[in-house]
Amino acid sequence: MSNIWRSLMEGLRQPRRASTLAAQVADQLREQLASGRWPVGTRIPGEQELAETLQVSRNTIREALRALVHLGLLEARVGDGTYVRVTSELEAVLLRRAAATAPADVLELRAVLEEHAAGLAAERRSESDTARLQELLAAARESNRSGSMAQVAVADVAFHLAVVQASGNELLVELYEHLGSALSALLTVLPWDDDVAAKHDHWHTALVEAISAGDVVAARHAASMLVHVTARLAAGQDSAVERDRSACE
Repeated sequence: MSNIWRSLMEGLRQPRRASTLAAQVADQLREQLASGRWPVGTRIPGEQELAETLQVSRNTIREALRALVHLGLLEARVGDGTYVRVTSELEAVLLRRAAATAPADVLELRAVLEEHAAGLAAERRSESDTARLQELLAAARESNRSGSMAQVAVADVAFHLAVVQASGNELLVELYEHLGSALSALLTVLPWDDDVAAKHDHWHTALVEAISAGDVVAARHAASMLVHVTARLAAGQDSAVERDRSACE
């Protein structure tokens, strides 16, 4: 073998013929998460129960759990147990990335996804999609009048997810589902008043009407305007924070 090839091969090792017990356990636990048998927020069985079921040592279980906690799939709570944080590694990665990203960048990504999805939804929606959007539109209107940003966020994310689902693009749906938590977290901290609620009602309604009518251009416009309203709120909040910081200096 030439010296050039040796340098390129440096660091490569002969593959192991079998993965470790801990890796095999971690793979089984991933399957439980991906299948939905352990939903988000679920407290999973303890180390002893898992060790007895899988016929391995508690150290092996502990190593497998530690790996999944490191990936962001599970959350270890001292004195309480281990809970499901997310159900896929992609979601864990996206949530970590979104948390470290400026809100404006998150909203720009949301605008790209939702505007494109709205156009596809107008082209591909089914009767059941349209009926579902009408139901979620009513729920969004109700949440806007509640005065609770937590309710507004939940209803808004559910509505826009349904729009994306109506696009018929499964990969786009999966990506948007994983970003849902980041979008919801952003909405809960934004200012809210009757004027903002009225704008949301108007553009939500316009979006559903455009999708129902198969109007791609109008659907994309309504989707972009909804993100624009949220972006202006976020920008106003950032300006207020900067003013407060300057006043304290």
